[in-house]
Amino acid sequence: MITIKNIIKQQVKQILQKKYLVDFDFQISYPPAVEMGDYSCNAPMVLAAILKKNPIEIGKEIIKSVTPTFRSEIDKIEIVKPGFINFYLSEKFLQENLKKILKENLPHRQAREKRQRIQVEFISANPTGPLTLANGRGGFSGDVLANVLTLAGQEVEREYYINDYGNQVRILGHSVLKDELAQYKGKYIEELANKLSGTKIDKKDIDAIGLLAANEIMKKYIKPVIKKAGVKFDEFFSEKYLHESGKVEKMLNFLKEKNLVEEKDGAVWLKTAGQQEGDDKNRVLVKSNGEKTYFLADIAYHFNKFHERKFGKVINLWGADHHGYVPRMKQAMALLGYPGRLEILLIQMVRLIKNGKEFRMSKRAGVYVTLEKLIEMVGLDVTRFFFLMHSNNKAMDFDLDLAKEKSNKNPVFYVQYAHARICSILKKASAVKKELTHDFNRGLQEQEATLIKELIKWPEVIEEVAENYEVHKIPFYAIALADKFHDFYENCRVIEENNLVNEFRLDLIKATKQILKNVLNTLGVSAPEKM
Repeated sequence: MITIKNIIKQQVKQILQKKYLVDFDFQISYPPAVEMGDYSCNAPMVLAAILKKNPIEIGKEIIKSVTPTFRSEIDKIEIVKPGFINFYLSEKFLQENLKKILKENLPHRQAREKRQRIQVEFISANPTGPLTLANGRGGFSGDVLANVLTLAGQEVEREYYINDYGNQVRILGHSVLKDELAQYKGKYIEELANKLSGTKIDKKDIDAIGLLAANEIMKKYIKPVIKKAGVKFDEFFSEKYLHESGKVEKMLNFLKEKNLVEEKDGAVWLKTAGQQEGDDKNRVLVKSNGEKTYFLADIAYHFNKFHERKFGKVINLWGADHHGYVPRMKQAMALLGYPGRLEILLIQMVRLIKNGKEFRMSKRAGVYVTLEKLIEMVGLDVTRFFFLMHSNNKAMDFDLDLAKEKSNKNPVFYVQYAHARICSILKKASAVKKELTHDFNRGLQEQEATLIKELIKWPEVIEEVAENYEVHKIPFYAIALADKFHDFYENCRVIEENNLVNEFRLDLIKATKQILKNVLNTLGVSAPEKM
């Protein structure tokens, strides 16, 4: 779908190319205050720095060159200090866009001439225990990001990488046996120990015990919770498969053939130091004792994504504790011929706040609230919305008391109530036979125009999040849209006196319902018709 932002940007871009023979990047944004217009452009300031000219004069020249067709859609264009061009949309343009929303009646999936195959890999928690709140945060973010990329017209696949090989599986085996090397504790370990005690497995085979326990954790404690959380995956990819299929060994040989490794101190190292992706030193692939590192397996795994499965871009959502691992993985992919195609988003930690105090958690000590338990306590809609409201690169507090609140203080309730209120109005309006045609000559009321302006931002939000992966902007858009609707509801009656229905306002709330439901669906949150 062509967005208003794109229309404005294309118009300014054409003027710059024709008048100044330049092509550079500039921003179209939303002004901080209503009186400053509906959209703002910083092109004059950017160009002024290039040409060493006055940005106000450049802005005036750009405004003079606007085409008549474009000007008919804009009520006013002005240049303001220090060099922004502000655009005010016309009422006619707003009314036409409202008709488009109603006519399309679609979740605004955008068409692309060339779709890119994108893989989003997320959660990928070690199968050593139930999913935690941190796992949930990454899970919901990855799920919604995949939804947004799909709406943006991309071909998206969702993957969970199962770390079912190596040291963490052995530690799990020791934990089930409760020997001196045990590290994991909790009720689930007791349940696993009881279940495995009845099997014929050799108690000395730690790897086999650990793998059996890991498989049981995936089956009982992880996959069912993923389903309960409303998170979808197309593929569960096994690390064990990478090793047993020989792909890890083949990767090592391939790196040697390409002269990308060096042998030092009995170990094998990847030459990552000083390369363009910014890693500061070479990294071990094979230890001096012959043991292959996780790094080598991860290189084989990502090479499989790009080389064998032909993904154009891969987006990984990792826990913040992996921050030191990011440069080496990106550099490894660059060395293999895939620079800039691996994106890694870090998910910061979650604190659970109850009665104003932090509830401290430790997975290894077996003291924590699981994702499943949290969903049971506050519901899936609240859990998803609360996690998604926070930027992933910042630590968050999950306020358990606010999450349980059934009032407008709770942002989920506030947004869902807007949808339910619209459904109630539509139901009442359907029972009224007489209709009152909207008088377009009187112009739009402020609340009507403001609500339409918010509605037409939805495809722009999709496009923006598909570019920067900041999924927290979607729940905030949902809140902003609910704000504009509630304000409209308080000031503009849809069913007027004598049971006359204002057709224009009826269409406006139908469009609002449509967009609001699309937004909630994208978030994986329900859109109730009654509350």
